Amino acid sequence: MATHRFRPTEYFNVLGTAKPCLRVASGDTVVTDTIDASGLDAQEIAVGCRPNPMTGPFFVEGAEPGDTLAVHIERLTPSRATGWTYSPLALTVLDPTAIADRPLQQRHVWEIDSKAGTVRLQEPAKGLEAFSPPLQPMIGCFGVAPAGGQALSTATSAQNGGNMDYRLFAPGTTAWFPVSVPGALFYLGDGHACQGDGEIVGTGIETSFEMEVTLRVLKRTITWPRGETSDDIFTIGNARPLDQALQHATTEMLRWLGDDYGLDARAASHLMGQVVRYDVGNVFNPAFTVACRIAKHWLTKL
Repeated sequence: MATHRFRPTEYFNVLGTAKPCLRVASGDTVVTDTIDASGLDAQEIAVGCRPNPMTGPFFVEGAEPGDTLAVHIERLTPSRATGWTYSPLALTVLDPTAIADRPLQQRHVWEIDSKAGTVRLQEPAKGLEAFSPPLQPMIGCFGVAPAGGQALSTATSAQNGGNMDYRLFAPGTTAWFPVSVPGALFYLGDGHACQGDGEIVGTGIETSFEMEVTLRVLKRTITWPRGETSDDIFTIGNARPLDQALQHATTEMLRWLGDDYGLDARAASHLMGQVVRYDVGNVFNPAFTVACRIAKHWLTKL
C-alpha cells in the first residue's frame, strides 16, 4: 500500500474520461493539492477557472464497470489562511415575495485560523463581530467518471457524485461511488473550510487544500453514492426537484439494508420509518442533494 504525493498542473471543470494524471493500486493513499471554487491556489494565484476546478483524474488499478470505489477521507488541510463566500441567500431558498428585497450579491473574505480551529469574517457585518464558527473542512465536489462517455459539469451532481456539498464528506468518512469506466477515474476538489446545510448562499467558505484520501476497489455494485462515518451510514440522491433526490437516496438505502443487513422491504420500512434521518446537501446547484442517514447502533443488533 503506497502513498503518492501528486502536485497537479492542470484542472478540470467536468467529470469525464480525461487522461489519468496518476495510476494507483487499490489500497493506495493519495496526497494532493486542490484549488478553490474560483481557481485560486494556495498563493491566491488564479491557476484554474470556475466552476469548481478538479484535481485528477486518478486511475485505480483493478476498478471495472460494476465495481464500487471506496474513498476514505484521511485529512483535509487548508493551504492558506483565507477563504471566501457570497451573500445573500440564494433565490432557491427564499419565498418569491422575499426576492424583491434581496440585496445585491457580494463576495466576502474569511480568515481561517487553523491553530484555533475557527473561521471569522475579515470585515464582520453588524451583529457578527464575535461570530467565529468552528473550522470544519469538507469536500464539496468529488466523484468518478460517469457512464456512457459523458462529461458532467462540476457545477452539478449525478449518480457518479459531483458537486454534492454534503457536510459529512469530511475527514473520517468513507464515500462510495459506482464505477462506470475502467480505472474509475476519480476527481476531487472544491474544499470548504466551513459550510451550513444546503450551501444556501451558493458557497461554503471556499479555499485551497491539501487533501489526503485512500482509494479501494470493492467488487460490489451500487447505484448511487453511499457513505459511512464512525456513527452512521448514508446514501445520496442527486436530482431536481428535491423530492426526486430524496427518492433516489431512500431507494439506495433500501437496497443497502437488504444486501448487507438481510432486511426485506417490509423489515427495512419498519426500521427506516422510525429512525431514518434526512440531510440536505445542496439546494443551490442544478441538481439538489439529499442524504438518507441511519445511525449504526440500530444496525449492530441485526
